[in-house]
Amino acid sequence: MKEEIQKILDTEAQAIRNIPVNDSFDKAIALIYRAVHEKGGKLVASGMGKAGQIALNIATTFSSTGTPAVFLHPSDAQHGDLGVLSENDILLLISNSGKTREILELYELARGLVSQIPVIVITGNPDSPLGKMADVTIHTGGPAEVCPLGLTPTTSTTVMTVIGDVLVVMLMKKINFTTSDYAKRHHGGYLGFLSKNATNKKEIK
Repeated sequence: MKEEIQKILDTEAQAIRNIPVNDSFDKAIALIYRAVHEKGGKLVASGMGKAGQIALNIATTFSSTGTPAVFLHPSDAQHGDLGVLSENDILLLISNSGKTREILELYELARGLVSQIPVIVITGNPDSPLGKMADVTIHTGGPAEVCPLGLTPTTSTTVMTVIGDVLVVMLMKKINFTTSDYAKRHHGGYLGFLSKNATNKKEIK
């Protein structure tokens, strides 16, 4: 049992190390910064199923670290929620296959409402329809799932999460996000206590 667990951990860790680091990250960060911090828009993240849960996590983490973001469910978008999109927004779409029907439809609907909206895609298949349509495509490396069936989103969602973390951290650095800024957005829980305590200590100094 321990050997199997270690093998799973090693496989997922290696998948993270195999994420291609190239200029797609620089381009994505620049696009998000321009849309949100220069033009006053927001990041709108979306995905279906497990990828949607990752998109939601990325959106909430961006919001708590100074880059306003929301999650848009692709199915709800077809029933009125598409109206959340504004002229200066940017889309972050997540699909491991790059062929998810609901996300492809969301892309078309979004471009129909805001024709010039920039689109970033995180996918395991950069040659997919979504990968080719995006302004910037970030490749996960397309790792095999650790699921014994090779089907359940496991390793793929791990690398998606890490890519989201990279984007968040690099945006925090780019906008010089501080402990004081964090405290203003995170009032509750242990993290809220830590951020406010750290801010107070800085103010005392």
